[in-house]
Amino acid sequence: MDGGEAEKQSSYTYWVRESKGDAAPLPVPRKLTQEDISINTQPAALGSVWNQAGTWEEKNLNTWANRRIKELLSSMSLEFSNGKAAVDEVTKCSGDAYLVTVRNKKRVGYTYELTLQFKGEWSLNKQKEKIKGQLDIPEFSFGELEDLQLEARISGSDVSAEDKAQISKDLQLFLEPVRKKLAEFERELIDR
Repeated sequence: MDGGEAEKQSSYTYWVRESKGDAAPLPVPRKLTQEDISINTQPAALGSVWNQAGTWEEKNLNTWANRRIKELLSSMSLEFSNGKAAVDEVTKCSGDAYLVTVRNKKRVGYTYELTLQFKGEWSLNKQKEKIKGQLDIPEFSFGELEDLQLEARISGSDVSAEDKAQISKDLQLFLEPVRKKLAEFERELIDR
């Protein structure tokens, strides 16, 4: 066996630039049709680019939620049979709001506690009294607005216990408008 014959019997193969008779034909490029495109397109996945499978992704919405809750509740005012009151400021807005993508489905949620500073004026004993205080809304969360509670605290006034009880009862009327504003917040959170 000489050297040339040994090379022919070698099991080593390599890529060749020339086609031989038994080689597969080269692919011919063709323009995609609209049908080809529609078959190969997938619906857009929710969430980030890195999470195309949509397995699990959580997005913190605290900054937006805090700002939006304060915007919605800061402009509220009510008139009562013997007085009126307005929310002066949202002094406490603490909690978490988030958007979770699980198995390519969007879910939102939040848990918050609020304190609203109010100022008002009531006719008590035939004279007008300026009243200030706080409306505390203990922990509430997504989908539980029917259970919302409001606790009124009146501060810095020499008002009888009976008058304070009437003012507290009047301030409970803030509950329904607060509930409506927070329902609006929930709708906006879902649409994010």
